[in-house]
Amino acid sequence: MARRVVITGVGMVTPVGITADESWTALINGKVGVARIPAWEEIRFADDKPLPVTVGAEVKGFAGEDWIEPKKDVRRMDIFLQFAMAAAHQAWTQSGLPPKLDDETGDRAGSIIGVGLGGIQTIVHAWQVLETKGPRRVSPFFIPGIVGNMAPGYAAIRYNLRSANWAPASACSSGGHGIGEAAMHIMHDRADIMLAGGAEAGMHPITVAGFAAMHAMCASHNDNPQSASRPFDRTRDGFVLGEGAGIVILESLDHARARNAKIHAEIVGYGSTADAFRVTDIHEEARGALATMRIALAEAGLTTDDIDYISAHGTGTSENDKIETLAIRRMFGDRAKSVPISSIKSMTGHLIAAAGVVELITCVLAIRDDIIPPTINYEHADPQCDLDYVPNTARKATVRTALSNSFGFGGQNDTLIVTACDAIT
Repeated sequence: MARRVVITGVGMVTPVGITADESWTALINGKVGVARIPAWEEIRFADDKPLPVTVGAEVKGFAGEDWIEPKKDVRRMDIFLQFAMAAAHQAWTQSGLPPKLDDETGDRAGSIIGVGLGGIQTIVHAWQVLETKGPRRVSPFFIPGIVGNMAPGYAAIRYNLRSANWAPASACSSGGHGIGEAAMHIMHDRADIMLAGGAEAGMHPITVAGFAAMHAMCASHNDNPQSASRPFDRTRDGFVLGEGAGIVILESLDHARARNAKIHAEIVGYGSTADAFRVTDIHEEARGALATMRIALAEAGLTTDDIDYISAHGTGTSENDKIETLAIRRMFGDRAKSVPISSIKSMTGHLIAAAGVVELITCVLAIRDDIIPPTINYEHADPQCDLDYVPNTARKATVRTALSNSFGFGGQNDTLIVTACDAIT
């Protein structure tokens, strides 16, 4: 029989807050983290053209030295690694686990942290050093400072996590896969403790140029950044790039109880599928999105009647929002229009590998506080997106069980389901 998996700590670094509590307060108050980026506005290239997108959702006021020990490691890390370690510190501290596990406990503890773009800012900088100063000036810390597996690697070193340690790379689904796969390790008795999540820091002109070339980004609101991210709104025209990290501490229920840990929620369902369709597009009949929700619900032993809130992938692209709505309609049937749905990407932008984790944590906090964060900038109804997206204002509601979707470039999908901790018997 599979073991039960609970969440005992959460941590977030987002464009609307440096901590989970700060981010949550901002989200339920509709604070938008998207702004103009002056450095992007000033750039001109060989063709004398500007970047097509000059707004983004940056993390503000972050200092890696506030979170990372030893502090000398900060200069060796790309910013996505720093975000990961800051969120990990928050989650680990909240969990009440010792600062570093003993070897016996560490043998039954691991870390899985998803990554999307990796250390792209450090890669570009190192290339500039190579071009201008030569290969001898490239730092010996360049490779360990950029590769995705160093996020769980640094966490393992800091907390003595000696079990499974790896980094899923499934674009926008990476973080959700990190949590789901970590939960599976505990369910199947391979570990008692898992540190899991996702981290991303792709805020660089080369990333913007690439996404813009795919016509995936919002390019129509450079002068009005607060309204650039518009999930499910009829006038939506693309996502807004964001950055940040989300980390959760997972434990077996027995392990958490044995040390009298505070339990925030239980992970009861995880689904993972592929569209097997196109490089970037979600399947037009929502087959992968629908299948991953079905799998998660089946694993949880729940029906759609049990779901009180859906945290949507909701990127703000025309096709994604329309097809996710279709998937929810097909999954929930007559009940689809009565289930509250929201996309916090309207406030945080799209955190890529970190998105699914931050969104799952908001589900946990929605359960804790009985409040659902809004979908900001929802102003124009779309007949193809006709569900309840909790427009513009947070909503008080009893939330016992929540479902969170993530759909990645390449057609990778995941769904996670969490339920209230006081339902645990």
